[in-house]
Amino acid sequence: MSESPPCPKCNADFSYPNGVLMVCPMCFHEWNPAELVSSSETEISDNGVKDANGNILQNGDTVIVIKDLPVKGASKSVKSGTKVKNIRLCEGDHNIDCKIDGFGAIGLKSQFVKKV
Repeated sequence: MSESPPCPKCNADFSYPNGVLMVCPMCFHEWNPAELVSSSETEISDNGVKDANGNILQNGDTVIVIKDLPVKGASKSVKSGTKVKNIRLCEGDHNIDCKIDGFGAIGLKSQFVKKV
């Protein structure tokens, strides 16, 4: 028995085939598995994470914060001009994971940094 791929929208394991399409009963998403493979390969290469100036960021880059950013739970904010080394790109709203001296591990949005 072949194992059905998880839903690309909600990651539920209950998908089932309906003709050439796969259907997720949890979120009612329908997709063609053949198109999903080809589109995800181009999406990774075409959609890079960009900084405030439009430069494409990569893992390990050094960036500078361009705006004072308040930090939840901290008494001070990350000041503009703060240099952040060795960033890691990730998925989600805050698409940069990094460590900042005095704050520790933190997530940043790419729109508030510029590449050095």
